Amino acid sequence: MRRRPGIGGLQTAAAARDQYRLLGENVAKLRTDLMKEQLATFRSQLEEFARKHKVFSSVMNDIRKNPTFRTQFHEMCAKVGVDPLASNKGFWAELLGIGDFYYELGVQIVEICLATRPHNGGLINLQELCALLRQKRKSDREAVSEDDCLRAISKLKILGSGFEVISVGKRKLVRSVPTELNKDHNEILELAQAQGFVTVDELERRLSWTTGRATDALDTLLDEGLAMIDDGHRDGKRRYWFPCVSSISTSVVSDI
Repeated sequence: MRRRPGIGGLQTAAAARDQYRLLGENVAKLRTDLMKEQLATFRSQLEEFARKHKVFSSVMNDIRKNPTFRTQFHEMCAKVGVDPLASNKGFWAELLGIGDFYYELGVQIVEICLATRPHNGGLINLQELCALLRQKRKSDREAVSEDDCLRAISKLKILGSGFEVISVGKRKLVRSVPTELNKDHNEILELAQAQGFVTVDELERRLSWTTGRATDALDTLLDEGLAMIDDGHRDGKRRYWFPCVSSISTSVVSDI
């Protein structure tokens, strides 16, 4: 009959496992430290190269002027652990001028959101925001992409005033007020993307809601300034329009 291991044997096995675990942790730490050291060396050498070689100036111009190249540059930076927007006084921000570019973009986004807030209640379609931004910056040489807008908006979070990007259906909306939208509100906004408006009947039919549920959700959106009422139709049905998912007049930019 095979004997079971005694207490001494179990303790020896447990000690061996602990030693292997500690050894594995030490090896992993050494590898991590080595990778961090190599990455720091690479970043240092890259910065030194940028300082010394004038040919890098053409790359800087491409980054400032070409939104596609700018996106690729950010992706490359992310892979090597460099955040060119971490500080406006950082090396890359100072060298490339992209720090000033995004901070200026952020200020202009705030101005547009404030100017359009009476129309959309502080919720604007990202595509429309970019279009308004391009119209406002039409005299500038640098093109602006949606990726640029998203990066600039991400830096506005430090203002603590509700600036963020939310997804509703297939669209991205920029929120500039601290309004909390629940599942019902999001479903209404997603449904409104087809025509720009919804009716109570449509919510009852498409979402299988009761009249009370539909009117409660719509009243909340009205109170938040996100919807507008349209009663001028022969069928007598009230339309609830949502500027954040339908086009508004871009002439508002001229008032900024």
